[in-house]
Amino acid sequence: RRRLPAEIAGLLRAQFPDLPCELHSWRQKAEYSPEMRQFACTLYLYHTESYDYLQKIFPLPHPCSLTNWLSNNEAAAGFSNDIFLRLQEKVRRENRAYRYCTVMVQDMSLQKQQEWDPQTGCLTGFVDLGAGILDADEAPLASEVIILMAVGISSPWTAPLGYFFVNCMTGHLLAQLFRQAISKLNNIGIRVLAVTSGASACGAETARALGIRIDPERTQCTFHHPPGSGEGITYFFDVCHALQLIRNSLQCFQKVEWLSDTVWWQHVVELAALQEQRISEQCTPKSDRSGSKESYHLKVNLATPLFSEGVADALEHLQNLGLEAFQNCSGTVKFVRLMSSLCSVFYGRGPYGKGLNKPLLAGNYTKISNLFNEAKSFFATLTDSMGRYIIKSKRKLGFLSFLLNAESLKWLYSKYTCAEDITSHHLPTCAFSLDPLELFLRAIQQACGTRGSPTCAAFQAAYHKLLASFSLSPGSPHGSASGNTSLLDISLSRRRDLTLGSIRAQYNPAHGRALPGEYPFCAGLLLHSSALGNALTDLSLHTRSVSCAAGFVAEQLAWDLQCEACLASLFDSDESRLRCRSVLYIKKLGRVSLPSASVHHITRVSERVLKWYGKAGDGNKDTKLWHLSLEQKVFQELLGESPLFPTLTNHLFDGGLSISNHYTGLVKEITRCYLNIRTNLVQHLNLKYSCGRHRWKRLKESHLFPSPLGSCQLSCTHMGS
Repeated sequence: RRRLPAEIAGLLRAQFPDLPCELHSWRQKAEYSPEMRQFACTLYLYHTESYDYLQKIFPLPHPCSLTNWLSNNEAAAGFSNDIFLRLQEKVRRENRAYRYCTVMVQDMSLQKQQEWDPQTGCLTGFVDLGAGILDADEAPLASEVIILMAVGISSPWTAPLGYFFVNCMTGHLLAQLFRQAISKLNNIGIRVLAVTSGASACGAETARALGIRIDPERTQCTFHHPPGSGEGITYFFDVCHALQLIRNSLQCFQKVEWLSDTVWWQHVVELAALQEQRISEQCTPKSDRSGSKESYHLKVNLATPLFSEGVADALEHLQNLGLEAFQNCSGTVKFVRLMSSLCSVFYGRGPYGKGLNKPLLAGNYTKISNLFNEAKSFFATLTDSMGRYIIKSKRKLGFLSFLLNAESLKWLYSKYTCAEDITSHHLPTCAFSLDPLELFLRAIQQACGTRGSPTCAAFQAAYHKLLASFSLSPGSPHGSASGNTSLLDISLSRRRDLTLGSIRAQYNPAHGRALPGEYPFCAGLLLHSSALGNALTDLSLHTRSVSCAAGFVAEQLAWDLQCEACLASLFDSDESRLRCRSVLYIKKLGRVSLPSASVHHITRVSERVLKWYGKAGDGNKDTKLWHLSLEQKVFQELLGESPLFPTLTNHLFDGGLSISNHYTGLVKEITRCYLNIRTNLVQHLNLKYSCGRHRWKRLKESHLFPSPLGSCQLSCTHMGS
């Protein structure tokens, strides 16, 4: 008891006050009572040293026996017997795609709440590690749930292995759960090649508890389980978490030096805060308007990831334009480019990637290995303004995480891709990210039906619901709750606070999104929808109104899009100036951004569909079904026409081969946004001008003859202004 932490000793005393201490009560495994099993499992998971010590006095069961006691049916806490049986069946059918996997762990906060479950006749809300609820009066309530998942390496299958209710998550506990999961997977013929955790204090403690050494000079990237086995298992930190730590380091130090260059955080802040600027230039001799001036509006694409080639190109471009805030940014550009290359390696999503986004293959191993060596020497020389090495400071974990991941990836390449019994000789690095587990957790959150932390009972019900419809087939969604969300969408969402938009929000919190009070383009749209309007309205006014509405749709969607490439495709931009789309040169008429040809075409088709089918079912126009039917008609009209968004052709492969991708998502969102605007316009004017003999006069004064398109005034501010 003296060797146990106070919290664990208190939990054991509260839960097992009458546990027998006689040796004969522990001699036979068949005689172990539920309380004995609970005690053994709890002690082993929380404090292995104490368990080993007591095993010398009492005939405690072998740890292999505990694995079975930590497993349950019906989606109860602990390891899921159903999932392991289904995986075993996959392996039994000699499906090599299920031979190798990664095991990852993530936690989720819970609402502390004690509840009575009438079905089981037990109290819920307490700690439960799989061997039974620890529900003593003095036992603490669960505050977190730990979820383990297996992810295929040669094939993108996922399997939630189980969950555990805890009140205090420790690195030792996670290490023990990893070992138990590895043992269970080994028993059914699945070899675990790697484990992944978050890059956090608990994650670092877990790595050390497994025998991983996080040291740039003496890195140990593998551990063995069982301890005497010759099969090594690598350790990865989640790349998204590591990037957040590196961003925090730059923010805290402001200036980081390496050799003869300096990385300035302020350069990134200035880029994110850059206000929209108007630039006028002489038209080229080849243009039809030779001799006249052409006007563009330069603005920052706020969906651009912080550590990306786009930010590096933008800094160089603005420096070449002579902007004072971006002079002497060569050191910042080099650092961002190096981080961008590392991100490309660790976010490789499949065999269709290009450049460093490809999986690790024999053809690109040398290039990637050289990049890792460059990063190691680069990180080793980084110092703060006082000359102290960053990699030895309190802000070192993010950099060390990348170095450990690099060593693990190189080790796996040398051991795994050369094996004779593998189905694929490439390593998709996305298998070592927490993205698949995060996708599952978000599906659980949706199934819980609450935005805040769920209770134990709510989590358990949601988990049971998802597990009932869960498929182990590669690429299958996590039940109906996840919808059409892809791993690419989850990855972008998790990195939303690592974009230029998030940095602008940090340093300019007052610069928010302004909603429009009036729609200046509504007259030509509304009057064209009626018989009288067709007779009285100039068709050119209607055409201008649709164009203006298309620009408004592009600006509205730009606020919410998290994808840099998709956001850039919304606008009519001069793409010849910059390879990447981090800085956009957008044409405007007045204050309205001109949309791209694809956005304009979708809105014109939507307007045409609305004109054709808008008269049918007048009594049901406010229903969701009516809107969905219109969206379906728009898609039918677009089928067979020229491809939209030609700049997104290569981008479609980033999310895998699926009909539900960013291309179809963009078309759907543009259609939905435009139809919503049109519906809101009708409701707005019907309320404002519902009756009275001066109705048409007031409508004419306010909306029938707006200013020409060139001077349309939008009260909303565009995404980059």
